[in-house]
Amino acid sequence: MAPKVLISDKLSDAAVQIFRDRGIDVTFDPSIGKDKDKLLSVIGEYDGLAIRSATKVTEKIIAEATNLKVIGRAGIGVDNVDIPEASKKGIIVMNTPFGNSITTAEHAIAMMFAVARQIPEANASTHAGKWEKSRFMGVELTGKTLGVIGAGNIGSIVCNRALGLKMKVLAYDPFLSEERATQIGVTKVELDELLAKADFITLHVPYTEKTANILSAENLAKTKKGVRIVNCARGGLVDEAALAELITSGHVAGAAFDVFKEEPATENPLFGLENVVVTPHLGAATTEAQENVALQVAEQMADYLLTGAVSNALNMPSVTAEEARIMGPWLKLAEHLGAFVGQLTEEAIEEIEVVYNGVAKDMNLKALNCAAIAGIMKATNPDVNMVSAPIIAKDRGIEVSTTTQDKTGVFDGYIRLVVKTELKTRSIAGTVFSDGKPRFIQIKGINIDAEIGEHMLYTTNKDVPGIIGTLGQTMGENGVNIANFTLGRSARDGEAIALLYLDEQPPASVLEELKATGLFQQVRPLQFTAA
Repeated sequence: MAPKVLISDKLSDAAVQIFRDRGIDVTFDPSIGKDKDKLLSVIGEYDGLAIRSATKVTEKIIAEATNLKVIGRAGIGVDNVDIPEASKKGIIVMNTPFGNSITTAEHAIAMMFAVARQIPEANASTHAGKWEKSRFMGVELTGKTLGVIGAGNIGSIVCNRALGLKMKVLAYDPFLSEERATQIGVTKVELDELLAKADFITLHVPYTEKTANILSAENLAKTKKGVRIVNCARGGLVDEAALAELITSGHVAGAAFDVFKEEPATENPLFGLENVVVTPHLGAATTEAQENVALQVAEQMADYLLTGAVSNALNMPSVTAEEARIMGPWLKLAEHLGAFVGQLTEEAIEEIEVVYNGVAKDMNLKALNCAAIAGIMKATNPDVNMVSAPIIAKDRGIEVSTTTQDKTGVFDGYIRLVVKTELKTRSIAGTVFSDGKPRFIQIKGINIDAEIGEHMLYTTNKDVPGIIGTLGQTMGENGVNIANFTLGRSARDGEAIALLYLDEQPPASVLEELKATGLFQQVRPLQFTAA
């Protein structure tokens, strides 16, 4: 059955056609985004939800979204989506961070020109029939120092445009390397130096715990006298009341804001101040940008629903279509390893370590980690997936660590999963053979070569004669067919294990019959999801 997608906000016809061309059943009804009761009543029918800013995806909506797998936001901001709740429900939340990058950067440059030359006020004055030429004395941008807070995708475009205007550019960004700074032609500095030297400051960071109020009253007081401040990024990055006071006192020469702490902004401390330019969140408001983000979100959602490729997800690692193709068997292996340990572990898990060896260490480890954790968690919660599993693990206080190793042994690569509880440590390793099939290659340090089936039986015992006969005879007498049988032992007369790949799950009576022989320390049925 084709995936179903609901588009509940205005999106271009070309974006709608992308879904249809790729065989997705799409409902395009922008009125639903404004009617929360209607959205609540229909959301359970859909695998995907494509939105802009009008649709509010609340906890209540997510609770009714029984089939929803992905929410796609055509744009950057996802303030209208309850991401924590979506993550707990296993729903991927995507945005389109690059479709409106140029548009937003251009708006910041335009706002910088507007506040430098007092264009809005001069325009209003001239429209009013005044000719106040001497009143509007501006400043040039050429030769001035621009301080850019956040030199990511949009910030780097602003840097490029500012260098073209012959400005000196200082950049503050903890994630900006010296090499990258040199590449884009800026000087990397700490925030205090930027505040002290910049003639203009422009912000291009997301709103997070670390960036909230980054231009606080304290930091604004450190700025150079006569500075002009531009914010086309996110509301809440600047203490607007403190900025208004500094503009009134003359310390700050002007400001240009497209975003505000409270939106829609019908009142604000900056409103009505001289040489303050304000616009109603227009950073992405060009025809080109709106078309770009609509097409991008349609492609991303279609890719995920049809191939499993994940792009620009906010609550799980991205996996390209090529990665999804190559890593598919390894993702399944990681999930199977987790499922094995999860089904055997009855006490609270304290630590999870995932070891990647050989070719596995060069793959998308974040995605593989998510698959392994999901496999573990599904033993107690079947609804867990790669999105929700890390959230659940974190909520339970489980420490997750990753180790990488160069190739050792006979395999080109493998994954080993080590899970620690208060009582014991369990380990299992696996690899993917050239036929693309995952295999278990080690359990409890005992080497094996086990094909993985939907129904399996795991036993542990002392290495004594009669184990194979007992298992085979018991299964045969009870009509349970064995598809494959794998044995392993630590040493002669030492610890031994057996893995049986069965055609169906053995009845409880069969398990009790095996336990009653006294030969086995553990007799555990296991189930694994089909490939």
